[in-house]
Amino acid sequence: MENGSKFDSPTNISLANKDLVSSMIEYKAISVFLVLLICGVGIIGNIMVVLVVFITRDMRTPTNCYLVSLAVADLMVLVAAGLPNVSDSLAGTWIYGHAGCLGITYFQYLGINASSCSITAFTVERYIAICHPIKAQTVCTVSRAKRIIAIVWFFTCIYCMLWFFLVDIHVNKDQQVECGYKVSRNLYLPIYFTDFAIFYVIPLFVATILYGLIGRILFLSPIPNHPESTTERWREKSSKEKNGSESDSGKINNRTRPKGALSSRKQVTKMLAVVVVLFALLWMPYRTLVLVNSFVENPYLDPWFLLFCRICVYANSAINPVIYNLMSQKFRTAFKRLCKCGQVETQRRNTYMTTTNYSMVKDSTNTRPENKEKPPLENPNVVPNQSDKPKVEGELYYSIV
Repeated sequence: MENGSKFDSPTNISLANKDLVSSMIEYKAISVFLVLLICGVGIIGNIMVVLVVFITRDMRTPTNCYLVSLAVADLMVLVAAGLPNVSDSLAGTWIYGHAGCLGITYFQYLGINASSCSITAFTVERYIAICHPIKAQTVCTVSRAKRIIAIVWFFTCIYCMLWFFLVDIHVNKDQQVECGYKVSRNLYLPIYFTDFAIFYVIPLFVATILYGLIGRILFLSPIPNHPESTTERWREKSSKEKNGSESDSGKINNRTRPKGALSSRKQVTKMLAVVVVLFALLWMPYRTLVLVNSFVENPYLDPWFLLFCRICVYANSAINPVIYNLMSQKFRTAFKRLCKCGQVETQRRNTYMTTTNYSMVKDSTNTRPENKEKPPLENPNVVPNQSDKPKVEGELYYSIV
């Protein structure tokens, strides 16, 4: 049994050169701190993405459905690949047993591959929506997006079952349990390169071509290419023939609507393009490391560089909600509404207490002696004289409330 390729797994990447790592206290402290920080932020952020799309009705769009799928996949990566590294660093041995080795390895690769497929899916959806707007009216729907997401997860679930037969636990020479690969490197390399091509090279190749075509439509075409622009121009022309000069205001509105839609599409496309670029950049160190180590006799296993590769992988799964918040007004508003939902009841209680206090002040004002000496007003609808000081206080009460 050859386990020389165990550094290829995100879960076991920190276990390479374990003797050196175990003696580095500062390495353990920095590793645990960074992993917990990134995983904590990523888990909270991705959960918020899922919640705002499910709770907010106007957020249930085809693109956001794919972003929910991406958020679930990123959650799986952070939980299955990130958190076990913390226990490895602290305990120095594998503590999850044989079933944990199989399950954690399966779910981490499931999350990695599902996130790549989700990125490819929303890239194709954006291409159809922008470059083929008429076809998008029947293709880019929420129901179709849900079906595509189900197919993506079914495919990745079946594909990743291969890892149940590739990993196992074993005891090293220091009597420490490790979760590693149980097949030889010669058998593992074809599997890895297939995984590398399907879930990294092909998605980036497709995204590069499609975003190039999208950019040509959005940023190089002077006229927005979607069906509403033709309809609006026809309405503007017919309105001008019928109503004459009265069509000027409608003309302005019809011109601003396509511009607003174009600006919104540009913003969404920029946000999704940033997600793809970060996916390519943050996965590149780890992919390059494994690619190089697959062909050299003495693999490069510097623990600090391995930590850097690991942090990049986890950051890729944690940074997407931050990108949504920075580049999408809808997501930013939905996140704020989700964070403030617990404060609504508190504000209502404060408003009720304020109203009660002002009512008590008014009652005490009406019971003063000088108020009793004055005769009551015969007509309650008559406005009190503003020169009377106690009545001014009553007016202030009503204006405040």
